[in-house]
Amino acid sequence: MKIKVIRNTFTENSTIGEMHINDKFFCYTLEDKDRGLDSTQSLLIIKAKKVFGETAIPYGTYEVIFNLSPKFQKKLPRLVGVKGYDGVLIHAGNNKNHSHGCILLGYKKGVDSISESTKATADLCALFELYKENKHTIEIIK
Repeated sequence: MKIKVIRNTFTENSTIGEMHINDKFFCYTLEDKDRGLDSTQSLLIIKAKKVFGETAIPYGTYEVIFNLSPKFQKKLPRLVGVKGYDGVLIHAGNNKNHSHGCILLGYKKGVDSISESTKATADLCALFELYKENKHTIEIIK
């Protein structure tokens, strides 16, 4: 699967975007505040700008695997190779307090929030199960 997150709503508290799968709209995303990080920046710059647990992941393209999350005790999509970050997942949640550097999904969006997150996450996980033999990537853009 080719996943694309197009960030388009930026506030002091969060970043909301649209997730597209194979060029078709799938759902909305919510991340922490966008601090202008990019995967082409050095690790030193990323660490200097990043606020732990309160910063959206750097723009760029990453491999996505589907494996067991020890925290959530179920299989979830995990981004691989995010410079300066560890354990970046795509999972359910409704606001920045649930994100902690991860990407949250929802079928509806509000101000600094999304909803119907559990359903959107379950639907994405079902797609990963369906296409488990394929290579998956995610591109984060503005």
